[in-house]
Amino acid sequence: MCDGGSGGCGGEALPRERPRGRCDSKCVKCKDGSPVVSIRAGDAFCKSCFKDYFIHKFRAMLGKNRCIYPGEKVLLAFSGGLASSSMLRQVQEGLNREAAKKLRFRPGIIYIDEGAVCGRSLDERAKTCRQVEAILQATGFPYHLVFLEEVFDIPTSVLNSLTQSPVDQAHNYKEAVADFTRWQQQREKRADAATSLEDWLAECSMQGFLWQERLAVLDETGSSLASHSEELARLFGGVKSLTAKEELLQTLRTHLMLHVARRNGYTKVMVGDSCTRVSVKLLTNLSLGRGAFLAMDTGFLDSRYGDVLILRPMREYPAKEIAFYNYLFGVPTVFTPGLDTKASERASIHLLIESFLCKLQSEFPSTLSTVYRTGEKLSTVPPEVQSDVLTAPARCLLCLCPLDTNVEDGSSLQAMLLSEKLSQQLPAEDGCCGGGTQAGCCETRPAGRETSQLVPLLCYGCRLTVKELSCVESLPPYIHEEAKRQQCRAAMKQEIQEFLLEDDA
Repeated sequence: MCDGGSGGCGGEALPRERPRGRCDSKCVKCKDGSPVVSIRAGDAFCKSCFKDYFIHKFRAMLGKNRCIYPGEKVLLAFSGGLASSSMLRQVQEGLNREAAKKLRFRPGIIYIDEGAVCGRSLDERAKTCRQVEAILQATGFPYHLVFLEEVFDIPTSVLNSLTQSPVDQAHNYKEAVADFTRWQQQREKRADAATSLEDWLAECSMQGFLWQERLAVLDETGSSLASHSEELARLFGGVKSLTAKEELLQTLRTHLMLHVARRNGYTKVMVGDSCTRVSVKLLTNLSLGRGAFLAMDTGFLDSRYGDVLILRPMREYPAKEIAFYNYLFGVPTVFTPGLDTKASERASIHLLIESFLCKLQSEFPSTLSTVYRTGEKLSTVPPEVQSDVLTAPARCLLCLCPLDTNVEDGSSLQAMLLSEKLSQQLPAEDGCCGGGTQAGCCETRPAGRETSQLVPLLCYGCRLTVKELSCVESLPPYIHEEAKRQQCRAAMKQEIQEFLLEDDA
């Protein structure tokens, strides 16, 4: 047996094993440049190759799915964070004149100010809006800077899943590209026409310039927007847990974003959900009883709204790659405090699962990719799945997902409903306290009746969120109006069916 010296059997030095995670001396792609970033063990890139790799992944995601047709208006959801800022830069790179294969859609940007929910002052909100506006103006894209208080003014139609007309888009993607190319060549032949991106963007109204006037209205006593700010603060102040607050905020934000997209003619909405965020959302939704809708909540394409599709082109980027890209290429970001700012990791289910995955990722680098790839195998709910139209509508009132409450007897959901029904009957049997000070007295019954009327219209996950509300009446008016409409429609269908049965008899 050879001794433990530096030489082997033949007297030659044995090659030393490369330490794990050590960067190579040259870029793994061009084999020439010095590496500046290592995204994985053994994958070290120079600055130029890392940029090409990052851009190619974004373009490949859009090209592989082929869901954005030439000439379409696409709304980019910008929050000021790392992922949404990087997504905005990728769209700028794709629309650049020097790009090899330019993107062919017309972009717009939306920023939703949520300062009223977080308790920020008007001066702090105005400072953040000025920083965001400076970034959005530098892009040259039309932008919409709206406030979350405006959710109280949106119409009831936002809760309707509209079907897309077949004449709105071409039947084949290649035919749409050919039509767009012919249209562009015809414009180039005209002497008085230009094909620049600026001419396209000039067709859209720059509604973001009006944010200062709308923010000033918030300071006026008696104005509608100021009252909406108080109603919004009262709504989130009555939510018991931080988990329910984050779920409710996500729902209202999506409704407002959908309304802006429909009002301005956008057919697609891009959100900046990274691979890390998608993995956290996948496990969080499982914990919150939304396992039936994982494919919609975490997939690349979310078609639950019909005429407006939600896209997640950043879902293959880990947070580490996005942070490296923004740092190396100077992508501007804006920090805005949220509901979970300075909260402990056990304050909500979202923070707890995020902390769990990030700590596990530090020890096992393939954790996030494993969770993400598992979610890739999920499929959307088939359209033929329907519920009993006489008892509940086919879709949830808030998230517009197919209802998952049409289950058999003996399930956990049925057991929970039976337990709630028995608990609501106990105060009536024991008698009312008379003063309305004890739990379950007469003064709390109207809120319970309102909740009981709203619950049958919700999926299991949204039911858990609504039950955390101390006052359901504080929800925006369009939710109550749509609930009444669906209840009246269900009652009308019941009467029609009973009338037909009587005629048959």
